[in-house]
Formats: sequence, C-alpha cells, structure tokens
Amino acid sequence: MSLRDLQPAPVSHDSEDVRPFIVPVFIPHAGCPHRCVYCNQAAVAGCAETLPGPAAFRNQVTAFLKFCGRRRGRAQIAFFGGNFLGMAEASIRQLLAEAAGFVRTGDVQGIRFSTRPDTVSRRTLDILSGFPVQTVELGAQSMDPEVLRRSRRGHTPEATVSAVGLLADRGYEVGLQIMAGLPGDDEHRLMETGRRIAELAPDFIRIYPTVVLAGSPLEKWYRQGMYLPLALDAAVDLVRRLYGLFRAHSIPVIRMGLQATDDLVDGAVLAGPWHPAFGHLVLCAAFLTAACRALKEGGGPGLELLLKVHPRSVSRMRGMHNASCELLKRDFGFRQVDVVPDPALAEDEIAVQSGRVMKVW
Repeated sequence: MSLRDLQPAPVSHDSEDVRPFIVPVFIPHAGCPHRCVYCNQAAVAGCAETLPGPAAFRNQVTAFLKFCGRRRGRAQIAFFGGNFLGMAEASIRQLLAEAAGFVRTGDVQGIRFSTRPDTVSRRTLDILSGFPVQTVELGAQSMDPEVLRRSRRGHTPEATVSAVGLLADRGYEVGLQIMAGLPGDDEHRLMETGRRIAELAPDFIRIYPTVVLAGSPLEKWYRQGMYLPLALDAAVDLVRRLYGLFRAHSIPVIRMGLQATDDLVDGAVLAGPWHPAFGHLVLCAAFLTAACRALKEGGGPGLELLLKVHPRSVSRMRGMHNASCELLKRDFGFRQVDVVPDPALAEDEIAVQSGRVMKVW
C-alpha cells in the first residue's frame, strides 16, 4: 500500500459526544512566522521547541497507544502547538509520512493538525494530497481586525473566511479556535466574533480564555500595566454566552479552557482566568442562569426547591462545591435546594418544582 492509497476516512459529526481518540504530538512554535502576544507554546505543551525526529516520533506515538490500550474508537494523530502548514514542505511531508505509517497499520484512522488561517492556500493543501489528513484546526482567535492587530496575529478576518472555504471545498473536517479577553477585545467585539464564526459553520469550536503565560510578550504588557486580563467570573460568563450561541447553531464546542498540563499547574500562568476545570465552570454557570430565569418567570412558591436534570447534568446544576445550590438559597430565600437525576430529561433541560421544563441553552 502506498501513501496515495491512504485517503481520508469519512468523519461523522452526528453527535457532540462522538469525538476521536487523540494521540497528541506537540510541535511548539514550529512554522510560526512570529510570536503572538499571548503565546508560549512550550509552557502550554510542556515540551521543548523542537520537531521530533522519526525515531522519537514513532516511540512517542507507540508509547501513547500502549498506555491507553485498545479501548478506543476512531483515533487520530494530532499535531498541536505550531503552525503546521507554515513549516518547510520537507518537514510537513516527513511528519505526515511518519503519521501515515500508523494509519497503514490500522493503529489510528487519520491525522489532524492546527495551523494559521493565512497558511491555507491551494499550494499548501496540495502538499497534503495522498496523506490521510482528516481534520484541520484554524487558530482564528478573533474576527475583529483591531483585536487581531493588537494581538500581533499577522492575519485578517478575511484570511479565516478564505481558509474555511478552501478546506471545506476539499472535504476536510474544519475546527476553529477563538479566544476571549485578547488585547483590545470587549464584550461586543467578542460576541460579534462568535456570530461571524457561526456563519462559517465549522464542524467544531474550541474556546480559550486569554491568560498571561510566563515568557510570553503579554507578560511584559501585564507587568507594565498595559494589559489587564479578564477576571475568572467574567471570562466564565462570556464563554457561557459564546457556548450558547454555538449551541443555537448546532456547532459542537469540544473544549473550553486550556488543558491542565504540569507546567500550567506549576506556575506558568501568571495572571488571568485560569482554572483546571474551566469548561465545567462554564456549564455550571449555564445551568445556574437557566434555573434563575425559570424561578424569576414563576418557578413555584415554597421554602424548598426541587430541580430535576439528566443524570449527567447533576454536577453541572449543583455547581462547584455545591455553589449554585447555595446561591439559589441566598438569592431566592429557599431553605433547601435539591437536585435529583431524571433520565427522562435531555442533558440540556431543567425541570423546576412547578413541573415546568425549560432548555438551558
């Protein structure tokens, strides 16, 4: 079998819960033409700024597959942390060829990578021809030209629009990454970014709150008082609104917040809305907002409140350390708030004690 025989397998988008098993390979800053103000990929990925050689690559992937066993569905080798299509063509082909070897043996089903929108062109996509690439993630970050300029992204919103179109034309699964709290951003600009991203109809979204990483250009701005990051509660609320926007357009959000690597936990984040369970905080905030709305619209009298949710949503309704229940007690005068599982409800529904069922998003 040759590389030309390894065509991308169809990718299903039927369910938000059907996600590929990811075998991560980090290539920090590889192919990046410059440093964006918020970026220190070595800190995020927890590894050095070097490309893995063939032997190191095979050992890394093999070890990861053995560690995670065989209990997995569709699997992809994923190149993260760099600007994949910005690398030299020889490096792109070398990494893809190494990854394709694992597709050939059936250990994984495809390849995915992240890249900048302005590196997607007919020429760079031609390099991928014959390799089993299934998914491409674009670091859009914002659709506001001023925010992109202040963040030193070096590309325009139009580059993102063009890249999505080129990738879709060739049948790739397309994901977009956006950030909340970038320099020059505000609530209006962020929500407009969300609306413009939704219009592009990507297959999935990642949302990252901007944090100040040690060693990033943003660290200098922060220490000089030139940049003030979002507070955690403000970031959670903004991302909650974005999440609801994408839900309304049936676009899955597959991650909210940075992955909790050892380096981040050990102090690489100097300031900003960092939390190891940021995504869970967002979901808790969404359920709390929906419950408050239901009660204000007439959720039923009494000193005790009973809320029913799907079993997988119980922790989201209770909040971190039962915080949402305590807040409902305080703000609405309940003596007791109970959250009980009800498998008859959808995961995004709440039933208040009056019997009314309402959607969270």
